[in-house]
Amino acid sequence: MTALPEAERLLRRLGERGWTIGVAESLTGGLVAASLVDVPGASAWLRGAVVAYATDLKQAILGVDAALLAAHGPVDPEVARQMADGIRTVTGRHGVRTDVGVSTTGIAGPESPDGQPVGTVHIGVSTPDGTHAVSIVLDGDRGAIRHEAVRRALAAVIDAL
Repeated sequence: MTALPEAERLLRRLGERGWTIGVAESLTGGLVAASLVDVPGASAWLRGAVVAYATDLKQAILGVDAALLAAHGPVDPEVARQMADGIRTVTGRHGVRTDVGVSTTGIAGPESPDGQPVGTVHIGVSTPDGTHAVSIVLDGDRGAIRHEAVRRALAAVIDAL
């Protein structure tokens, strides 16, 4: 598999800063982490990843607020922010920190379980400088939405660095 240019650029930027990254995914089901692993030497910067596809795992593993999930569901910008913060905690262990967290949550379709448009994507980015979410609506089928969400997530982290 050929590495995405955004993944190469992101890992290069992390290397320049001496920072590491953790990935929390729902919508993309591991594709963000896989895109980073496609880059030779990624292990120097990628601490780990969690695919929390089920809503209860977002709370149990990543620490997303249960009341937030109950009130707004898993497809929400604040959920993305909390997932990004949470993965930094989960992958920062034994005195080794995780400097950057990135997360994806959204609806790839073909149906929407909660009435939000198919293609709704929230990307969370957490760094020592703060945490924010990028919210977008993408066009295409399920595969196209998921792959574009990966590109957008990588770009969001690059922008934050």
